Amino acid sequence: MILYHGSYTAIREPDLAFSRLRTDFGRGFYLTPLKTQAVNWSRRFLRVHSKAVVSSYRFLSRPDDKLAENFNVLAFDAYNLAWLNSITACRLGRPVDTEWDLVIGGVANDKVFDSLQLYFDNLIGPDDAIGRLQYSKPNIQYCFKTQSLIDEYLQFVDAEVIE
Repeated sequence: MILYHGSYTAIREPDLAFSRLRTDFGRGFYLTPLKTQAVNWSRRFLRVHSKAVVSSYRFLSRPDDKLAENFNVLAFDAYNLAWLNSITACRLGRPVDTEWDLVIGGVANDKVFDSLQLYFDNLIGPDDAIGRLQYSKPNIQYCFKTQSLIDEYLQFVDAEVIE
């Protein structure tokens, strides 16, 4: 499987030391199997940096692989209360599940802070918050949370400058 990462530069060797804390699934290296999603992410950097780049990686996991035996993987199969609780904690800088090496799930939409504030203030309930946070377009993100998983399972393929 090929996964993509949007940035302002090619990232040949991902390093978790450069990851940010208050993101959907906390610190990690974020990728997606949807190239259009990575292109959109990279274009956000055009406002501050002079270029946008999508790096691609081969995810070396196969059906017969021992990924699940060697690493802890959490996959959210829907926008639900478990996903909301995880996103909420991570966006506040207090991830509740720190034992995961890889977290897979939907992306919170761009209005995440407004929606979460309404939820924190008890002005909307969990169902309304989930509805506001889920994207209407197909999306998915893979958050690689441990360097050993990155080093063992991601292989840099190419980097493409986005206009």
